[in-house]
Amino acid sequence: MTQAATQAPQIITQADGVLIQGSWTTVQLKDWLKLQPQLQTQPSARIQADAMDTNGAWLFLSTFGRQPANWPSGLTRKQQDLLSQIAQLDLSLPAPQPALNPIADLGRRMVREVYSGAKLLNFLGQLFVAIVQMAKDPRHFKPKLFLDTLQRDGLHAVPIIALLSFLLGAVVAYQGGVQLSTYGANIFIVELVALTHLRELGPLIAAILVAGRSGSAYAAQIATMKMNQELLALRSLGQDPFTLLVLPKLFGLLLVLPLLTVLADLAGLAGGMLVASMQLDITPMVFWQRLAEVVNPAHFWVGLIKAPVFALIIVNVGCMQGFQAPGGAEAVGQRTTRSVVQAIFLVILVDALFSIPLSHVGW
Repeated sequence: MTQAATQAPQIITQADGVLIQGSWTTVQLKDWLKLQPQLQTQPSARIQADAMDTNGAWLFLSTFGRQPANWPSGLTRKQQDLLSQIAQLDLSLPAPQPALNPIADLGRRMVREVYSGAKLLNFLGQLFVAIVQMAKDPRHFKPKLFLDTLQRDGLHAVPIIALLSFLLGAVVAYQGGVQLSTYGANIFIVELVALTHLRELGPLIAAILVAGRSGSAYAAQIATMKMNQELLALRSLGQDPFTLLVLPKLFGLLLVLPLLTVLADLAGLAGGMLVASMQLDITPMVFWQRLAEVVNPAHFWVGLIKAPVFALIIVNVGCMQGFQAPGGAEAVGQRTTRSVVQAIFLVILVDALFSIPLSHVGW
């Protein structure tokens, strides 16, 4: 850095007046702030500024005002132009928003969630319109994108879903077996593991993991494309972003999530069977025989019919959050997080709502 750019501020009293000397730069802001009370009492002083940047110009204006008539003499033309440009800007801080009381804050949050739900339903309507248009003209369907979804969201999710479902089935069997063994009802561990896993835990664990893996990826991908103006490029080329980005994900997840649910069911039963064999002296053959005898296959279908609905929720939420991203890296992260939270919440909510009609029909 040059010497002129680092010249220390000082006030020099001369025979013909006061000379203010120094560089109005960021490096010297701290020293100028110390001299600011003295500077404001020297309206007729002369100034010798070897350098000036935007931060120094802002401090100069806050010291001497925005009117050029109040500025000390001796400024160069370049410095005067910089000060004039900074003076035209609104440098005042926004007024702080008044804090809301808890009831008002709750109301604001509720209105925001209702508005978010309305946008979700609107996006769902657009999705169905795109499906109808695809049915009218199947040539727009992209098989490669569909196969990519099958591989990325289906095949690659097999290890984590199988492992966690196995561990979850083992935990349910272990905790339930401790209680059943005290009453000599070890054999009922089969019904406990089968009913809880086939009806609820299998579909839920598969949907939650897919929402965390794939739903967040959908939101991040589309939000990043929007930030990079790739969506505008697609529209300028006459391509529909729904057809290219949303429908392959929807069709792929509608196919793979039921299969992943079946995998989660089998892994959970395997975990329960292992714990039953080691803790309750129930051999795997006895476990599977009783499973076939006493467990109604309707419990399996109850869990399986939830999977397509969960897939629709995950794709709808993930893609909508991506399209709603305003732009910027921070917005991408916020929309990704929001997509995961909202998708998991809706999956659990819809799973609870499924229990009402299914209980009325005796399933």
